Amino acid sequence: MFFDIGPMEMIALVILAVLVFGPDKLPKVIQDTMAFIRKVRAFSDSAKEDIRKELGPEFKDFEFEDLNPKTYIRKNILENEELGLQDLRNGFDFRKEMAEVTDAVNGTDTTAAAASAGAAGAVASTPDRLRKRESLDKDEPPPFDSDAT
Repeated sequence: MFFDIGPMEMIALVILAVLVFGPDKLPKVIQDTMAFIRKVRAFSDSAKEDIRKELGPEFKDFEFEDLNPKTYIRKNILENEELGLQDLRNGFDFRKEMAEVTDAVNGTDTTAAAASAGAAGAVASTPDRLRKRESLDKDEPPPFDSDAT
């Protein structure tokens, strides 16, 4: 309810409220504030019930929190195991894949990276000229790959 307010901030707010409203008026201000919050909640709940009633019986399980995109994605996509996303997420090692790509670009040919890439089938085979780093003359331009541009 208080989001990111810590105990020290709460004490500071109480002291500030006592200084602004005074110890005599503070209980009345708190009661008025709580009554206002109750009225707003009651109005919100009645509006939600009116909307559910107008939508009809096919939306009786409708939750307004589902309108939040993060909640919708979490509920309908990430928790839905029919798509097999959990298996895909567990079977993909991003760091290993990036290390293999970096090795291929830098020209360091590691047999373990080549064997795991061949076994997993996740990384396409890199051209031989990218695997072995050829030294270029001082005036020679680097090789141009038309497929990469």
